[in-house]
Amino acid sequence: MSNASEQELKDYRAEAAAWFKENTPTAPDFMLPLTFMEVGTDQQFNFLRDWQHKVWEAGYLGAAWPTAYGGQGLEQVFQNIATDEMRKHNGPIMLNAIGINWAGPLILDMGSDEEKERYVKRILSAEDIWCQGFSEPENGSDLGNAQLKAERDGDEWVLNGSKIWTTQGNYAKYMILLARTNPNAENKYKGLSFFLSPMDVPGIETVPIKKLTGEFGFTQTFFTDARIPADCLMGEEGQGWLIAMRTLEYERGARGGQAGGYIVTMPDAAEIFGLAKEAQRGGKPAIEDPLIRDELIKFLIEARSMDLCHKRARINPLTQDKPMSLPLMSKLVSSEFYRELNQFALSMQGTKAAYYVGEPDAHNDGVWQRGYLNAFSATIGGGTSQIQRNIIGEHVLDLPKS
Repeated sequence: MSNASEQELKDYRAEAAAWFKENTPTAPDFMLPLTFMEVGTDQQFNFLRDWQHKVWEAGYLGAAWPTAYGGQGLEQVFQNIATDEMRKHNGPIMLNAIGINWAGPLILDMGSDEEKERYVKRILSAEDIWCQGFSEPENGSDLGNAQLKAERDGDEWVLNGSKIWTTQGNYAKYMILLARTNPNAENKYKGLSFFLSPMDVPGIETVPIKKLTGEFGFTQTFFTDARIPADCLMGEEGQGWLIAMRTLEYERGARGGQAGGYIVTMPDAAEIFGLAKEAQRGGKPAIEDPLIRDELIKFLIEARSMDLCHKRARINPLTQDKPMSLPLMSKLVSSEFYRELNQFALSMQGTKAAYYVGEPDAHNDGVWQRGYLNAFSATIGGGTSQIQRNIIGEHVLDLPKS
């Protein structure tokens, strides 16, 4: 429950609404990314960095983070209101996704006072961009088998190996990095340590990865005798797995404390009705087909249920039986929902579904096509949908591992 009065919340909403109405930028003359995983040009990067900085300066990002580290020190409900108004006014996404949603909350939660002072404010302001070094080319989703080596040499750690799917790695100043510090540990998890690693040191190279859409955003990061200061180690040596699991709780939405805003532009399920009126089925608008109408209503129902579940998760008395069930479910449900929504939009377009962004016959400049191809990254990042189902089965439904 909030300690703020209803009038205080109402006034704050009015102020936020007025600010976003006045300051939300119009669409630029270049294509903006749908998610933080598609930031592939300097033009996009600079536009979104300026936007995040402006929102933070106005007090509408990090509103619930401590004032000592660049926040406003308000209750979470105020940030929720600001984010709601940002979405209502179709504001661009926040750029520094790993920072405001993963690294920042983690440092506030488990970091030292020196780490909080050094990193957190510059995460909010977008002065320092963060990336994530978890996945590796040879290990896929087997995070516990990470093999990138970190060897202590005096006052430094020497890093060798590579990480992949490093979102915004080519723009990042820091990386949250899981590395193997003891290859001989009897328990492989005990051999891992967690680092807040700088990216601008000799021996660290990022190589952009081109996606199906033709866009960039991901990189592969190579470490060749890269030396980072000893104080980049977070926690104690051998605690990497513990800290990585806490990080994944933030990434999967199972733990609160994120700075606010949003990092993915999701299509409104209601927008598909406009497409259904324009698309043709047997010479008639697709929306006149009763089977299509039935599917459209199902999408609206599911979208509404996700919204209500998100609100319910904030009300403790309604989640006491299974406190983590809704947060653990949300990542799986939302990522699969938007993939299916985009896929259905393509199916309604018939042969026009083959036209892509920039082609003259593409519907709405291929927004559904682009959304469909980009949707797959969300079903993989933060744990694949298959892994998410395992987590729900084991930790929510109490099913056995076998």
